[in-house]
Amino acid sequence: MPYKEREIEKKYYSIGEVASMFKVAPSLIRYWEGEFDIIKPKKDKKGNRRFTKDDIEKIRYIYQLVKVKGYTLQGAQEVIKKDEEQVFDKASMVDRLHQIKRFLIEIRDKMHVGPGER
Repeated sequence: MPYKEREIEKKYYSIGEVASMFKVAPSLIRYWEGEFDIIKPKKDKKGNRRFTKDDIEKIRYIYQLVKVKGYTLQGAQEVIKKDEEQVFDKASMVDRLHQIKRFLIEIRDKMHVGPGER
């Protein structure tokens, strides 16, 4: 099998790289960082922002709301807040289901009934 070069993925991207991905000025990314709580890039010792893929996906979401769909900043913030609440609700449900599963396994084990036995 011939050697195939792997594409190297970066862990962090500079603000200039992120801005060029969206064809916007770095100042807009900095502005959105101040306006939207979901954008929280890490900063290095020099104070340079380092964006992860997760940060970039959040910026992409904001970009879609503001630049593509035409939301105002306040409207985009409201949509994001609503989405975060739904995600929190789903996480709560998943956590509750895990609790129920553990409870049921505990009952099964106390009854000495293995999986598949009745």
